[in-house]
Amino acid sequence: MNFGNQTPTIVVLKEGTDSSQGRGQIISNINACLAIQETLKPTLGPLGSDILIVSSNGKTTISNDGATILKLLDVVHPAAKTLVDISRAQDAEVGDGTTSVTILAGELMKEAKPFLEEGISSHIIMKGYRKAVDLAVSKIQEIAVDISNENNSRTLLERCARTAMSSKLINNNADFFVNMCVDAVLCLDQNDLDDKMIGIKKISGGAMEDSLFVDGVAFQKTFSYAGFEQQPKTFKNPKILSLNVELELKAEKDNAEVRVEHVEDYQAIVDAEWQIILDKLKQIEDTGANIVLSKLPIGDLATQYFADRNIFCAGRVASEDMNRVIQAVGGAVQSTTSDIKPEHLGTCELFEEVQIGSERYNLFKGCPEAKTCTLLLRGGAEQVIAEVERSLHDAIMIVKRALQNKLVVGGGGAIEMEISKYLRDYSKTIAGKQQLIINAFAKALEVIPRQLSENAGFDSVEILNRLRMAHSKGEKWFGVDFDNETIGDNFSKFVWEPALVKINALNSATEATNLILSVDETIKNKESDSAGASMAPPQGRGRGMPMPMQ
Repeated sequence: MNFGNQTPTIVVLKEGTDSSQGRGQIISNINACLAIQETLKPTLGPLGSDILIVSSNGKTTISNDGATILKLLDVVHPAAKTLVDISRAQDAEVGDGTTSVTILAGELMKEAKPFLEEGISSHIIMKGYRKAVDLAVSKIQEIAVDISNENNSRTLLERCARTAMSSKLINNNADFFVNMCVDAVLCLDQNDLDDKMIGIKKISGGAMEDSLFVDGVAFQKTFSYAGFEQQPKTFKNPKILSLNVELELKAEKDNAEVRVEHVEDYQAIVDAEWQIILDKLKQIEDTGANIVLSKLPIGDLATQYFADRNIFCAGRVASEDMNRVIQAVGGAVQSTTSDIKPEHLGTCELFEEVQIGSERYNLFKGCPEAKTCTLLLRGGAEQVIAEVERSLHDAIMIVKRALQNKLVVGGGGAIEMEISKYLRDYSKTIAGKQQLIINAFAKALEVIPRQLSENAGFDSVEILNRLRMAHSKGEKWFGVDFDNETIGDNFSKFVWEPALVKINALNSATEATNLILSVDETIKNKESDSAGASMAPPQGRGRGMPMPMQ
């Protein structure tokens, strides 16, 4: 068939595929991100509110931690998922600032929206934002205060932890928890500061201040057999043996086929089986150990054997707890009982089994090698304890970062206002569209002090005007003063945050904004819609970043 000069219609995508592109698509994606930002805005700052989230299975979570809220929101819009990703990245990299980074990214997109509507290319906006964030980061590094020369580093760490806790549920108990956080980080190996070595156990009941800090290891009493109650529950300077050996009688009919001709032969097999386990128990006893821990089960025969000889034992110890015990008390996990030397045993000043709430816990205190510790958290409800754990995690990560990077900046919106003023001044020195875009970046940074004021119930317009005036006069650490409902020098009030938190937040927010601005086409496959958006989110394609179609 001859079409002449007509071009035949070529169908590339499946029938029913929804394709939308152009400037309208970018603005639509920005609007989706702004909806996420609106959800998180009320949770920012010391006087921010919490959000109650009920998941599909009926589990309730009360939190004001940005990463936790976004994780539980089950966002299905493909562009808005970018904000979920940056808050998780901030949580993993720095540990705090997860709400700030999402609000900043949303505000940068909001400022870009009028430019797009006026017809300015998204690439020009992206170029301006990249330039602005480079200037902002260099400014933070320039004005950040190095606290490595200060005499009392513990006090400095406590100040950083207190700032991290100011917006959390535990703010009213900050004096109690600040010490706990700093103690926890300082007891880690200072070379790698592995926060996984801080064990956190949640025990329902009691008040928050009933929480305990154990300079060593604590874990819940393991499953035990009869005879356990006869074992001693307290030791001073005990020898601790850690095993990966099963101390249980196994019925041979389960494991082997045995053919016998005489009753005596069968008796010999039974005797041999008993002899094997008794030999193992005798070898353990000969080591002089007072406490025997094993990752594998310790059966009723072994439990009674140890009870008769005043030895404490615990089987089925979780490997995470066992690793922390080794770090704290010394020694090494043994996979056989035949060649145990004195150096394989650990020790601590005090071992005791105590009742905490409705559970019994084994506590190892005063450990010589203590490169680990355990926090036993108490609280009236499970949701409260879970939020206390999240709050402590943020504070612990902040203390850890402050130890590694000794640069701090003023919090409470002070650093954002200072960078905003710096970028406004810089924008006046250049011409063209970039001047407007860098100025828009500067304006977006003001969202942090503005939202802090609004959440506290202050007049945000008045507070912002006063902050702009103070910073124009060179008061670089002036931020929102929550105690006096005004502005003040937050650095002298010890509202400190590691510079790393701010640098990471600015970089992540700008990257996310530029990513959204670069996507100008979305293709939704029909199967995705019919299967449900949450099952298979539609794929986006941006210039320079192709994504495969399903």
